[in-house]
Amino acid sequence: MKKTIKLGLILLIFTVLAAGILALLNQNTKDAIAESKIKESNEAREEVLPNGKEFKELDENEFKSLTKDSPAVEEIYTGLEGEEVVGYTIKTALSGYSGPVIVMTGIDTEGVVSGMKVVSNTETPGLGANSSNPDFQNQFKDQSAEKDIELVKTSPSEGQVQALTGATITSKAVTDSVNEAIKVFGNISK
Repeated sequence: MKKTIKLGLILLIFTVLAAGILALLNQNTKDAIAESKIKESNEAREEVLPNGKEFKELDENEFKSLTKDSPAVEEIYTGLEGEEVVGYTIKTALSGYSGPVIVMTGIDTEGVVSGMKVVSNTETPGLGANSSNPDFQNQFKDQSAEKDIELVKTSPSEGQVQALTGATITSKAVTDSVNEAIKVFGNISK
């Protein structure tokens, strides 16, 4: 009995020490992780809306008004060049095959998708994870934001993108995310 109590106390001490070390590491790295995420988001905004030199987040009331029917939208930024609005970046998150697929879409003031980037995903390597490849993402570039983009399995024509082979669910999540951004852009431009 004494041996069991002694082993239990040793295990408790090691557990408390490990938890304390992990808490300390978390405390020391959380600011660096937050800065890294901000930098990553800024780079994605610049990539999908290259004419934007500065990005300003919409205020909370305007955001809520524009996204009341779009729960997948996580953020909207106005892209500026000086004082002139050049477009918007819209971050969405929809469920793919293995989890959330987070997409950043840029739409310029002319109503054209200026770029799309899969910011984060947990999809299957070699299949759904290929949604991060430039070949897939570039299909969305220069598409009209006048109507939804259609996902097809064959060679695409105007207003269409070709699904990734073996990753239809991920392809649909990405396309639906871009279409959600187009929908919100429609609310902005009204």
